[in-house]
Amino acid sequence: MVELSSSLSLAPEPGDRDVFPISPLIRITLLLLYLALLLPLPFLAQATQASVSPRLLTMGIGLGALGLYGALGQRVEVDSQGIQVTYPRWIRWLFREAWHLSWAETQALKPRSTGQGGLVYYFVGADQRAYLLPMRVAGFARLVGLVEAYTGIDTQAIKPLAQPWMYLILLGFTLLLLLMDAWTITTALSMAS
Repeated sequence: MVELSSSLSLAPEPGDRDVFPISPLIRITLLLLYLALLLPLPFLAQATQASVSPRLLTMGIGLGALGLYGALGQRVEVDSQGIQVTYPRWIRWLFREAWHLSWAETQALKPRSTGQGGLVYYFVGADQRAYLLPMRVAGFARLVGLVEAYTGIDTQAIKPLAQPWMYLILLGFTLLLLLMDAWTITTALSMAS
């Protein structure tokens, strides 16, 4: 029993680098929602003989899906030197939000309210710049524990912005929307022929 509790410890090991990708539930839900919202458009454009080319719509949707996939490839890396947010190499040129903050420069972790009434947290660096703490990562509790271990900042009040059950509900509605899309596409194809 002692071995189990020590393996669950949030204390960092020297030289360790922890990587926290965006939660798979969030990634899958958002990618499917994107497809559910946009997939029928080229078929509807063809069925209604819209002025926008179905091929152009398909290309735009494909490029958007690629961009969304790249954005959802964001990850947080933590080691004894600091914390950084990165994106996959193939999409880094598009996102300027990648950042690095050393623990020595970290002065505080401040809450800010969102427009929807939630709370997000920002690291405040020595240069007084604010760095958003990513809250949709897998292993968020461990991330927050590492932040506290490396900085000494009390993180007990920090909770994820969205709970998993919220994304499960969104995923359920997205799957229903995909069923409606199947019906819409079938109807559009029968109208076009």
